[in-house]
Amino acid sequence: MAGSLSKIILDMSKIEPLDGSNYRRWSQKLLILFEALEVDYVLFEDPPADVNASESSTPETPATPVVTPLPAETNKADEEAKKKYEKDNKIARGHLLTHMADNMFDLFINQKSAKTIWDTLLKRYGDDDARRKKYVVGNWLRFQMMDDKPIMEQIHEYENLVGDILNEGMKMCEILQANVLLEKFPPSWSDYRNQLKHKKRDLSL
Repeated sequence: MAGSLSKIILDMSKIEPLDGSNYRRWSQKLLILFEALEVDYVLFEDPPADVNASESSTPETPATPVVTPLPAETNKADEEAKKKYEKDNKIARGHLLTHMADNMFDLFINQKSAKTIWDTLLKRYGDDDARRKKYVVGNWLRFQMMDDKPIMEQIHEYENLVGDILNEGMKMCEILQANVLLEKFPPSWSDYRNQLKHKKRDLSL
């Protein structure tokens, strides 16, 4: 388990920092990391109530007799839950800030609660469907293959860009995907591109 967890953490170190435009993929990757570390609950749960506050809210005379832990045992359990939450909050907060671009880091460095950071990011970037769609379409349109990079690496990059568009709920048939890729070929591939374009059957990606 320790080995697999170390591999996950190592892989997560390669996450592209959050810059405000890549929130969806960034948040999903961070959530995978937090689940592996078993600290994801701090993003969705409020911190445990203060021990003294919880004692004062307990009714003095319960309606029916109940068996409850002794006060000392209750206090100890509450203190342990509070310490665990504080520790896990620091871990989650640290990863959130570490995986942010500098300008985003500066905005959130003073926030001590991982849940507050997570909720703020969700409100600011998670609901902006129109912005995300424009962003992924723009990346797809700007993509251009080059001679000085491995061809298969570039094709995988194009496939990922297409996947981003499909994940946003926008439809695009494979014939369109393939023909747009032809237009992205580098200049040295012009003869091969023309050869493919003159084929009588439809091309798929």
